[in-house]
Amino acid sequence: MLFSVDSAIATAVAVPFFMVVCSHPCAETVPPLMQTFCRFILITLLFALTGCTSLFFHPSRDMQEGPAVKLFPHRDIVFQASDGMVLHGWYFPAENARGSILVLHGNAQNLSTHVNSVLWLVKEGFNLFIIDYRGYGFSGGEPTLDGVHKDAEAALEKLFSLPETDPDRVVVLGQSLGGSVAVYTVARSPRKDRIRALVVESAFSSYRRIAREKLDSFWLTWPLQYPLSWTVNDSYSAEKWIGQVSPVPVLILHGLDDPVVPTHHGRMLLEAAREPKGLWLTARPGHLQSLGDDAVRKQLVRFLDEALGQRGGTKK
Repeated sequence: MLFSVDSAIATAVAVPFFMVVCSHPCAETVPPLMQTFCRFILITLLFALTGCTSLFFHPSRDMQEGPAVKLFPHRDIVFQASDGMVLHGWYFPAENARGSILVLHGNAQNLSTHVNSVLWLVKEGFNLFIIDYRGYGFSGGEPTLDGVHKDAEAALEKLFSLPETDPDRVVVLGQSLGGSVAVYTVARSPRKDRIRALVVESAFSSYRRIAREKLDSFWLTWPLQYPLSWTVNDSYSAEKWIGQVSPVPVLILHGLDDPVVPTHHGRMLLEAAREPKGLWLTARPGHLQSLGDDAVRKQLVRFLDEALGQRGGTKK
């Protein structure tokens, strides 16, 4: 489940409105069926808007270290965001590393499930650092839009500080929600001149746009798609920041049959980005399926090698 509106703002705007409509004395003149419908909308909105900290986030505290993870030596990394929030990540060192990759995962579960889609990069010779945002896994706190961007910024700084990291061979990879977070993180990073590539998979172009599209897809919220979508904070949206990632090369991966984040989001990000940039449209159906294709994996390794320059060893 990808979508939600910013619950605190939306609740303050939408719920009082429906409470007034449903409880006003004039409501007695409204036919019973309409009154029932109005109350149904109120109950639905109360559930939708207050059921989660933000419906953009669906974290899990349950860590599921699957059999694939156990095949790769790794260690826990504990670090802090700028506001003091304690965060957790896994670090997978590679032998004779080509470079180091920060992975920012999607909005559901936690790193223990998302890591399975990128472990192959360790086999290919890339150090991998995947982190959980606040509220996910072993990280503290609860997720917020401001908070997850602080977390990504801190994770990038932590990766640069690790002894295995060659600071001139760093890549950022963001998936879905993490792709949007990654764009902002790289665009604003004081270390942007040391980052060699940004790879974004199945990211949405705008928090507000994806919210509106999801509201549009459900009959009950269809009439409210515009007013409710405007309650979503769009200041971090990838389309607003991706132009500032340059001169870091940007590679956008997006499935042609993505039912969660439609392909037009990838095209819009490409249009907003500045050179060097590229868009690979992949054939595997589903959300976040591009890296499951062996041909795409091989092509990505070639792209990373080119971005990082000739192959080098791990910094000692």
